[in-house]
Amino acid sequence: MKTLQDYIDKLNKLNFKEMYNNDFFLTWEKSDDELEAVFTVADALRFMRENNISTKVFESGLGISLFRDNSTRTRFSFASACNLLGLEVQDLDEGKSQIAHGETVRETANMISFMADVIGIRDDMYIGKGNAYMHEVSDSVKQGNADGILEQRPTLVNLQCDIDHPTQAMADALHLIHEFGGIENLKGKKVAMSWAYSPSYGKPLSVPQGIIGLMTRFGMDVVLAHPEGYEVMPEIEKVAKANAQKSGGSFTRTNSMAEAFKDADVVYPKSWAPFAAMEKRTNLYGEGDMEGIKALEKELLAQNADHKDWCCTEELMKTTKDGKALYLHCLPADINDVSCTEGEVEASVFDRYRNPLYKEASYKPYVIAAMIFLSKFENPQEILKKLEARGTKRIFE
Repeated sequence: MKTLQDYIDKLNKLNFKEMYNNDFFLTWEKSDDELEAVFTVADALRFMRENNISTKVFESGLGISLFRDNSTRTRFSFASACNLLGLEVQDLDEGKSQIAHGETVRETANMISFMADVIGIRDDMYIGKGNAYMHEVSDSVKQGNADGILEQRPTLVNLQCDIDHPTQAMADALHLIHEFGGIENLKGKKVAMSWAYSPSYGKPLSVPQGIIGLMTRFGMDVVLAHPEGYEVMPEIEKVAKANAQKSGGSFTRTNSMAEAFKDADVVYPKSWAPFAAMEKRTNLYGEGDMEGIKALEKELLAQNADHKDWCCTEELMKTTKDGKALYLHCLPADINDVSCTEGEVEASVFDRYRNPLYKEASYKPYVIAAMIFLSKFENPQEILKKLEARGTKRIFE
């Protein structure tokens, strides 16, 4: 049986000092030890909650959420993570703020942060914009703290940008760690990160980029599969190749879904928009060219329709390792004859993996909470011990 001390002992062996009072933007900006610290604290917090031990380390404070794209799982995961640590959540609705009247990023960031301990932002739709905006917010509150405006500097957590979706990729990785019995057991496992057909257009690149940027850290054999013309950002492919070389894994690209699925231990069929198209879309919106946007949307929907055979079928699943590859998805999936006529996955495949998919999603609140925890406490091991010693019950008994 695991004890909280087991997680503390594991943390004692890791170097994650740089995470203190720092933000979480991209997984590949973090060291191996820092990533493992997130996984370990996430598991520790889950262990404590399951054993009815309160993990409230804040008696007051705000977690500010800003979602510039629709969200269910990530929105509620952020709220759950903040609540787990004792923070209340306030959503920044830009339409109801002075941002609509030209308020600057610096001013907004400081005005919302007087009693905020964390800011979570999702800004994933425009190439070259989302991650840059997050850095501008971070720089603004950092300066506000240095100038004595803010008593504390809020931690910024990337809840999905144009480059990476770190909370999703980290939750996916933690799911794999538990499914395969340890991070060391991921080495040599084949992951097929594959494009799949969707009847909608403009889905962000950050999920496939997050997966190839993270799974290559663990010595896995990662295959990126997509039809010609659906490339991701070339600089992220370079990151994946460098990671694989360092970890002893591999990173390859193919234009065949069947090749990617063959003998795969893990499959991740997910639609995304071509990098070139997302760049064009960003430029058109910047120019206010709505007719151009409509034309691009029509063009991309027609392009998608040429690849309806890129679907996770029962036949393809039979070609995976022992016909039992673990099926992953960030959800919601485009399910044949359920959410659409034709989509990313056959209903029978999705239904068979429904419980593991929901379990996969359940790791995200703990991952986000761990990111916040490691940023806020210089010695998280000591804080975990104090929480256990305090013995406050989450649910009154």
